[in-house]
Amino acid sequence: MSAGAVPVNEREAYIALNMMERVGPVGVRALRAALGSAAAIFTADRAALLATEGIGAETAAAILAQRETVDWRGELERAEAAGARIVTAIDEEYPAALREIHDPPLALYVRGTLCSGDKHALAVVGTRHPTHYGRETAERFAAELARAGVTVVSGLAEGIDTAAHRGALRGAGRTLAVIGSGLDSVYPASNRGLAEEIAKQGAVLSEFPFGRAPDRTTFPIRNRIVSGLSTGVIVVEAGARSGALITARQAAEQGRQVFAVPGRIDSPASQGCHELIRGGATLASCVADVFAEYEFLFRAPGERSSAPAGPAPRLSGDEAAVLALLEQGECDVDQLIRASRLPVATVNSVLICLEMKKLVRMLPGRIVERVRPAG
Repeated sequence: MSAGAVPVNEREAYIALNMMERVGPVGVRALRAALGSAAAIFTADRAALLATEGIGAETAAAILAQRETVDWRGELERAEAAGARIVTAIDEEYPAALREIHDPPLALYVRGTLCSGDKHALAVVGTRHPTHYGRETAERFAAELARAGVTVVSGLAEGIDTAAHRGALRGAGRTLAVIGSGLDSVYPASNRGLAEEIAKQGAVLSEFPFGRAPDRTTFPIRNRIVSGLSTGVIVVEAGARSGALITARQAAEQGRQVFAVPGRIDSPASQGCHELIRGGATLASCVADVFAEYEFLFRAPGERSSAPAGPAPRLSGDEAAVLALLEQGECDVDQLIRASRLPVATVNSVLICLEMKKLVRMLPGRIVERVRPAG
């Protein structure tokens, strides 16, 4: 071997195989089943490789060529120097949710922390070119999810992803950023500071080895991890050809629930979301819509859904502000918009959430009144 030694155990083999091209998780799974272990791939001859179902001549040739040069020991040194670690699919720390998908990554490069609470994770994704409404909605959704103890997953891209991570940080919660490049090539460069913040309050993750630059092929590969880490995926704003729709499709294929936030019917930025809703995605006009689908997961410990009374509902900052304006009596929606100085779409969304929480009641004539608890 000119660059590294033959891996002697499964963990070393997984790290090396993850660095090799044209192999991939599905191919490695087939080879392990045929040869008995991942480490055996490094000593198997060409005939044994070709005898494995799904392994053709090109893949076998790629394995034989790369296993002689793959520098997995150097990769471990690079990870340590970068303040990162490599978590393989056979390590206890590996996210359990990823084990459920068809093609779980062989290894993850991690800066930050992974924890058992991340099993309660939801992805917030969308366009790189959001409207003000989309950016604001993504940040608000993520902040409310974080305050409720939900880990927010996204892809660190410009636009909705950035707003989602910032919202989770603002909500003092955990967030995971899955990037489409090596950890040493965070993209976009404008989010490198944000990546540092995320590593302190969650983790930055990548399947790609050090030195791998982002390109048009890496992001769809990355997207399956975003959805795979999550119980469900919330698409906040997406045009008809947005990459977020790839994440939504992969989420559905993985058995994850897909949510879509509606927008203006004439907004190109929301066409993809409207198509998702038309195709069966759950409409999410506020975070309460999401929690309603996951009551068995996100209900507070000890809380019974049939109990006559429960703890006071959690309120976002916007919800609290609108509710305070109703303390003096009923008010029409237009007055609330002017008094709150919030965007029209935000006030409408907040009112829907407050009504679902049984804190306000809508009356004829676009009048809103505060609902007082009994007793």
